[in-house]
Formats: sequence, C-alpha cells, structure tokens
Amino acid sequence: MTVKTEAARGTLTYSRMRGMVAILIAFMKQRRMGLNDFIQKIANNSYACKHPEVQSILKISQPQEPELMNANPSPPPSPSQQINLGPSSNPHAKPSDFHFLKVIGKGSFGKVLLARHKAEEAFYAVKVLQKKAILKKKEEKHIMSERNVLLKNVKHPFLVGLHFSFQTADKLYFVLDYINGGELFYHLQRERCFLEPRARFYAAEIASALGYLHSLNIVYRDLKPENILLDSQGHIVLTDFGLCKENIEHNGTTSTFCGTPEYLAPEVLHKQPYDRTVDWWCLGAVLYEMLYGLPPFYSRNTAEMYDNILNKPLQLKPNITNSARHLLEGLLQKDRTKRLGAKDDFMEIKNHVFFSLINWDDLINKKITPPFNPNVSGPSDLRHFDPEFTEEPVPNSIGRSPDSILITASVKEAAEAFLGFSYAPPMDSFL
Repeated sequence: MTVKTEAARGTLTYSRMRGMVAILIAFMKQRRMGLNDFIQKIANNSYACKHPEVQSILKISQPQEPELMNANPSPPPSPSQQINLGPSSNPHAKPSDFHFLKVIGKGSFGKVLLARHKAEEAFYAVKVLQKKAILKKKEEKHIMSERNVLLKNVKHPFLVGLHFSFQTADKLYFVLDYINGGELFYHLQRERCFLEPRARFYAAEIASALGYLHSLNIVYRDLKPENILLDSQGHIVLTDFGLCKENIEHNGTTSTFCGTPEYLAPEVLHKQPYDRTVDWWCLGAVLYEMLYGLPPFYSRNTAEMYDNILNKPLQLKPNITNSARHLLEGLLQKDRTKRLGAKDDFMEIKNHVFFSLINWDDLINKKITPPFNPNVSGPSDLRHFDPEFTEEPVPNSIGRSPDSILITASVKEAAEAFLGFSYAPPMDSFL
C-alpha cells in the first residue's frame, strides 16, 4: 500500500471519493451473498486459495448434513431418494390467489415479493423458490427444515410467522408476515453505529428469539443484520430459517460448515463439532457491529478475517460501558465451553448486568417502546427496502401455475420431491 503525506491524505479528491463508494458497494454486495456463493468465489481465486487457513477451510470433510458449498453439484436425486412428508395440508391455495406487487428481496433459490391476497385484501411477504434450483444444489432438506421451523414460530413475537405454504409443479411458496421496517443491516449502514441503549434493546429482543428457538432444540446458525428485520413499530423480527438445525439437545452438537463469513465462530472454522453456543457468538458479533459499525474481526481480505477470528484477541475501544465490554468478552469467547451461555443458555444472557435495565416480561409483551420508529405509512411504503429489489419487475411466471402441456419430466421430478410442503393452520387457530 502506498504511503502518502498528511497533506495528501487530507484531500478528498473525486477519484478518492469514487473509490470509497466502490468499496462500500462491494462490501454491501459481499454481505448479501450466501456462504455457498461466497465460498465458490474465493475457491476460484488462486491468490486467496494459497493461504493455509483458506485451504484448510475449503478442504471440508463429508458432513452428516447435505453439503452447502458443493461447487459442482450433482444431478437432482432420483424419485426413490426424494422426500415425502405426507399429503399436502393446503391443496387449494394457488399463485392466482394473489396480486404480486413488488420484489422486496432475493436469494439463491428465488425471490421474496410483497403480495395482496385477492379475497382477504391482506398483505403478505411471499417467498417463491424454484424447485429445480433447490434440487440442483441438494438443498431440499434445508428448505423443508425451514418450513418446519416456521411452523413452530407462531408463539413468539420476534420471529417471522408462516401463514400458510403451497406449491406448484415447479415452485414453492411461503406466505409470511409482511415486515416493512427494513433490515437492521440497512439502518446500520445508514447510521454507521447505534448508541448503547438502542443496541441493548435490539440485542435483548434477538436473545429472546434465540432463547425460544433453543428451547425447541433448534440452533439458528445464521444470525446477521441482514436476517434481522424491524417491524412497522421498530421491534425485531428474525427471519430466514434455511440454515436452522433441528433436534439439537442441550448438550448436542452438529458439524456442518455453514453460516456467513463475518460471523463464523472459531469452532465452525476449525471444523469441530459445535452446539447452540454458536448462536451466542453470533449475537456477540452483531452487538459488536451495532456498537462499532463493523463485525469484530472484519477484514476485506477473507483469509486475514478467518485468521483474526481464530487467533486475534478481541479488541474493544473504550467508548462503551464496562457492562457492554464484559458481555462482548463473554459472548465472543473463542473457547465455546467458556462462552457465555455454555452452561445455562439464554438464562445466562438474560441475567447479565448489561441487560439489568430490561424488564423481560414487558419486552416479550412488546410493552417497551422501541428506540427507533421506522415511520412507515402503510403496506405500500417501501422506503426501507433496497431499490435494487423494488425497481425490478415482477416476473409474470410468479403469479401462475405452469401449463400442464409445459410440465416436463424434470418439473414432475421436482414436484414429487416436496410432497408435504404445503401447510394451512388448523381452523381453531382462527377462533
């Protein structure tokens, strides 16, 4: 890197400003990439692959769960290998029941759209996934796991709710709560960092949601500001459960290498078995980012960032309270057996002095006024969504089922892989 004089550094030229903007855009795009795409990108970078830490991470042993980062995916499974979870619970729902109004998000397998139900006149966020893309990467088990977790979220205020799900021959549809206060990532990018009271409020609501998932023996595994939404009043709503791992008992572990690079815990990078404390590491990373503006071990150089996570001591600037410092040191403890939450899970976080100002009963009942109000005027107010999404035209194919004449053998195979996906709530839930 070229060393410049103080005078040169003090001048903000046009080209220098363009460079700063380019770096910010690259950072935001990298943050939106899934780990699967991100790993494939660095795997094709010969310079990055020479670093021993990157080589070690890319040499992933065969895990118990479906591999998330297969750069050369195998063909879709044969019908005999496909999942059958029983008959559809909602065979009557169909795409034409909705007006699809705007694209509000995108992922590896499809899009999230703002939609209005024609009969109910209610607004929903509808996640539409392409079956062929899911099968190509052997992700059907994770999609079904996401659906299973969503079915269990109905009793918690800080987890996005599933209203019902259905499928066509080529697509899966999740009909979810419509949350339009914006991603925490969006607000953090705009404001750079939050004051401690605001960060404490968000961290408490996030911890409450994680504690609830853990009580159901679910490990979330992908906590990051992009997966944390604000509702129209400013409360936290956790979303995107595609990487959740079910049936992890209090002392149970799993071993799949997954997550988002900036938030990977040391034990995940080491390819060691890990447990629910991985979520508390991620909470520490998100809290650190809320207070300081970047994740704790962040580097634009991925290999250096991984080395920082594994080996660099946690560095805390003196502009936070002692209680915040103590909490971050506990959550970002590299040894998971010594990490805050290792012994008594959520209760350890809940009872930490940093949260002594939080009345947890009031928090769970949404009686605490959020420190920030998104001030949305209604469902059509999209000010907190990225224009990259909202300016994209809604594909015509989203709102219709495929013609029976056009249903090919591969579409039929995809259709059979997701039997049991569709869901409608029991009638007594409406009473």
